[in-house]
Amino acid sequence: MTLPKLAYLTGEYPRASDTFIQREVAALRALGHEVETCSIRTTGEEHLVGPEQRAEHKRTFKVLDACKGARLLWAHLRYLKRPGRYGRALALAWRTAPKGIKGRLYNLIYFAEAAVLADHLERQKVTHLHNHIAKASCTVAMLASELSGIPFSFTIHGPDIFFEPHHWRIDEKASRAAFVACISNFCRSQLMCFAPQQHWDRLHIIHCGVDPDRYSPAPHAGQNLLFVGRLAGVKGVPVLLQAMADLRDSHPDLRLTLIGDGPERAAIDALARQLGLHERITFMGYRSQSEVAEALTQADVFVLPSFAEGVPVVLMEAMAAAVPVVTTQIAGVPELVRDGAGTLVPPGDAQALAKAITRWLDEPAARRVAGQSGRAIVEAEFHIQTEAARLSSLFAAYANDQTPAIRPMIRQELNE
Repeated sequence: MTLPKLAYLTGEYPRASDTFIQREVAALRALGHEVETCSIRTTGEEHLVGPEQRAEHKRTFKVLDACKGARLLWAHLRYLKRPGRYGRALALAWRTAPKGIKGRLYNLIYFAEAAVLADHLERQKVTHLHNHIAKASCTVAMLASELSGIPFSFTIHGPDIFFEPHHWRIDEKASRAAFVACISNFCRSQLMCFAPQQHWDRLHIIHCGVDPDRYSPAPHAGQNLLFVGRLAGVKGVPVLLQAMADLRDSHPDLRLTLIGDGPERAAIDALARQLGLHERITFMGYRSQSEVAEALTQADVFVLPSFAEGVPVVLMEAMAAAVPVVTTQIAGVPELVRDGAGTLVPPGDAQALAKAITRWLDEPAARRVAGQSGRAIVEAEFHIQTEAARLSSLFAAYANDQTPAIRPMIRQELNE
């Protein structure tokens, strides 16, 4: 079966907080795909946290940079020679724009970018365009597909895309895409609320994944908590700090390491000082995949108290490292954290969070069993090589006008 030459597009690639896309690209290349990586914006230096990312950044096509100068004009002149396609793409940009002058203006900007991207894809002889995230960059992908005739698909994550589904016209994108990769059953069900029913059979479940071999299980015999993620309001870090304050007397050796950065860092630091926890907390900033893996060998419990998530890859990494996880019972998270691999708590409940952390800190034997269970789940259902192979089969099947195989149901789907 012929493997299509792929292009991957997202708003900013590569980026420290989206290493799962980089892993997916690498796995597809290992399977024999040519993959041209494209990014709307140029990644900020703070997000390039290792030699792998810097090398990937260097080889990535930056759309906005390419829009400068004559290339933008020449790209549009190229498609003006195909007036039917050009007119349809322009009409699509106008028709799918959010309401208001600002929404129209933004979609016309995306149309301008789409011509530059489409021109690049045709020059590189790309035969399929894939997008991650499904917001503005997916709008560019949809318009570039209409201009060039190159089919596109996208991976939808959530949760924020489902906060404004009409703004981002995920109904139109799902209808026009060759297929959609949904990261969980929950994510697929949310898209089904908006995608026309006749397209439901093209909504496939493809998990994000990790390589378990990169993570070495360690003794996990101390009192060390680890959080990895953006320091933003949605991640619920203040709830974690309150839980730590509640545990301060009962667990005097308790420590927390925060890997990541974001708009709430200063506020979180201030709250830690207010609660008298600043000497127990280490802010690490963004770290490379290898550095996160190393931090997991020092962690005893991984905590992610988010208010909204898709299926967090950081939980997969922790489980692959055989670290028990404490996280919130939201969205697709229960599809990953089950079978005793950790504890799910109500979002925003500091007391429940403290109780769950206490259980794992106080029961080393249970920690080891949970770690083994978590690693087994990741190896069986969230291995990047397996998920990339499934995604590759979708690319190949749709490129060759074949009916793709349906993903086998996992135990949770069977309600065993």
